[in-house]
This record gives sequence, structure tokens and C-alpha cells, in this order.
Amino acid sequence: MKLTHDERIANMIFASVYPLYLAKVEKKGRTKKELDQVITWLTGYTESDLQELTAQKVTFETFFRDAALNPSAQRITGVICGYRVEEIENPLTQQVRYLDKLVDELAKGWKMERILRG
Repeated sequence: MKLTHDERIANMIFASVYPLYLAKVEKKGRTKKELDQVITWLTGYTESDLQELTAQKVTFETFFRDAALNPSAQRITGVICGYRVEEIENPLTQQVRYLDKLVDELAKGWKMERILRG
């Protein structure tokens, strides 16, 4: 049985994607601390929560189900991976793309205040 795009995203392990996010931002001169700040802003998790969720190898489905999504997340707009984030209909896929977009903005050198929709 072939999984849909949304199902593949839901089943991805956060711990397997995090190192890719980290490599992307570090290559552009940003830090793990800044990456974690962006993730905690979006999800409401603490840094120790992130470490625990990484150790537990949770899927994105579990990761976002238990998150307290920032109310300003709806202000994240634009195109990521060929999709306009504000038009994605599947809520989980949209949340993962929000995270992708924030990581992308961090790697592009945006000021933290702008990334965090301040």
C-alpha cells in the first residue's frame, strides 16, 4: 500500500529530521540554540521537551499532536517545498511546513524577531 504525501509526513520521525534542520542552519552560520528557539516558539515545547521527544523518536504526528502551537503561527506564509503554507489543507502537514518555513527563514539569515513574527 502506497502512503499519501500527508501520511508520509505524519510518519516521519522528528529525531531523523532535526539533524537535517541543524545542518542547514549551521551551514549558514546560525546556531543550535537559535534553531531550538524557533522550534520552541512554534510548538510551546521547552528545550528539555525537545531532547526527550528526540530520544523517544516520536513521529511528526505525535510531535505536533502534543504541541501547543503558537497563535501567531497562522502568520507564517509563503512557499516551502513548492507549497504555499497558508493554503495547505491537512493541519498536520501545514504545521510541519510551518516548521520547515521557519528553519528556511533562519538559514536565510532573517532576524529572529521577524522569524518569530514579533
